[in-house]
Amino acid sequence: MAARSTGTPERFGLDRLSTPIGIALLVTDADGALRALDWDDYEHRMRELLRLHHGAVELVDRPAPAAMKTALSAYFEGDLGQLARIEWRIAGTPFQQKVWGALAKIPAGTTMSYGALAAKIEMPKAIRAVGHANGSNPISVVLPCHRLIGADGSLVKYGGGLARKRWLLRHEGVEV
Repeated sequence: MAARSTGTPERFGLDRLSTPIGIALLVTDADGALRALDWDDYEHRMRELLRLHHGAVELVDRPAPAAMKTALSAYFEGDLGQLARIEWRIAGTPFQQKVWGALAKIPAGTTMSYGALAAKIEMPKAIRAVGHANGSNPISVVLPCHRLIGADGSLVKYGGGLARKRWLLRHEGVEV
């Protein structure tokens, strides 16, 4: 993945939102689009993903748009459809963007295996690549990487920890 190579760091806003599963870090651009969502105990990982996707990045304290925070809070309170109201923008390879776009189409309350997602994007042999792209997803929850599971139905890897993945899936009505 090619990082941005300008001498001037990209500047994004950083805000925090309390959720039932921890403090969410919200990174937004100047237009108010979500660029990253991760957890405060995984801030280092989030910063590394931002660096990989954008090159040098400067995060400044700036409130995320009120509508975004309202939609996220409503999701955590049980209104699962609110995630679709959040404007987001991603940087990544064309393959990553294809995977992340497909993630956004997995409905709440459902899961899909990595292999099924690979087939859905018409690359059935790219299971491991799908897994890698899923692990590089900068917008947790909104691009629902937690909805991907192992072919045998097991919970596998989640950048925010398996306890959060389990909570998110149960919250969406999935028996895990």
